Amino acid sequence: MAKAAWVAPLYLSVAWTLMITYQIFTQTAVSTIVTNVHAFVPSLGLWLSSRMDLVIFVYGFAWVFILSSAIPCAILGKERGVVVQFFLCLSLTFLALIMVDVLESYTSVSMGQFLGLSHFFNNLVVASLYLAIPYILMIALDIRSRNMRKQQQNLELLTESYLENSINEEQ
Repeated sequence: MAKAAWVAPLYLSVAWTLMITYQIFTQTAVSTIVTNVHAFVPSLGLWLSSRMDLVIFVYGFAWVFILSSAIPCAILGKERGVVVQFFLCLSLTFLALIMVDVLESYTSVSMGQFLGLSHFFNNLVVASLYLAIPYILMIALDIRSRNMRKQQQNLELLTESYLENSINEEQ
């Protein structure tokens, strides 16, 4: 529990920053990708353009999914309650929605400063990497989880084998 006391604010800060930046820059990054797709495959580009809100929603959902599953697991552990996870995810969502206004109201940070960075996302490579981040994280977390599970199984097999050998030697 002591670990969660200092890790939780760190994870929440990172999650909040990523949620805010994702909300701010996803539109520009998706527009860049759709424009470039349209140049190579016009019919697909037109279809994506007509469903831009859906594409943005899918990328936003991917990011929220990562943050709402990985952050609570890191803070609360694997034995977390559903109600506790719900309130943690609700808090993250609430913070993501209000913090832009809070930053503008109580600090010298303005949305113009954030939006000034959006020109970087007009670059196809930067936009592609930016939109790939949640999917890369999903794959990395899945691989890490599988590797940890394999290590645990190997450790259990090794322990069982050691115990069996110890019992056989005693007899």
